[in-house]
Amino acid sequence: MTAHGEPRRRAPGMSADRRRAMIVHTALPLLAAHGPRLTTAQVARAAGIGEATVFRAFADKQALLDACANQVLHPGPLLEQLAAVNRRQPLAERLTDAATAVRAHLDRVATVLGALYATGRPGPPSAGDRPRDAAPVPAQQGHDRAPTGRADAAQGVRAAIVALLAPDADRFRLPVERVAELFLALLPPRGPLGVEPPSPAELVQVFLHGVLTPQPVR
Repeated sequence: MTAHGEPRRRAPGMSADRRRAMIVHTALPLLAAHGPRLTTAQVARAAGIGEATVFRAFADKQALLDACANQVLHPGPLLEQLAAVNRRQPLAERLTDAATAVRAHLDRVATVLGALYATGRPGPPSAGDRPRDAAPVPAQQGHDRAPTGRADAAQGVRAAIVALLAPDADRFRLPVERVAELFLALLPPRGPLGVEPPSPAELVQVFLHGVLTPQPVR
């Protein structure tokens, strides 16, 4: 009953697929913070549900981690960010925005897959790993047409970078497609060398202008 004596209305029920997607969405930042130490109880508390609800959606913790990996590998959010970069900006600013988005995506992927590796799984889950009775986590709104295979995802990202470079294609010494590949090759996630990685702006400056001071023409 409410304060006015009216019966309390229940929130509309959530479909099984949407519940799975909500749980994965809640688990991803927790997985980044806690790694393989993350528990289903922590996920349940953060999602405001009972732990039993987690196990109704996923067979076990490993199944939840696999769903997190599938979600973080989905290129849809990254492609949307790249498509939203303002094409009217100067080339360096366009590439800085792109580098920021791609690096953040790669860092998220490395964090989640690193947690999976730490649990003993050798790599990302394959389609055959999913329990027969477990529905896939649905793509987020607007991502249903994004490429989902690794090769298709990589091709989609390359095409997005080519589109950002295209307005300046006549300034490059190489085909714009090759320039896009070289740019992406400079954007791996942070490595174990203990060296502070360049900021996106520094990386773009080196990519476009190199590290040598221009010599005066004699």
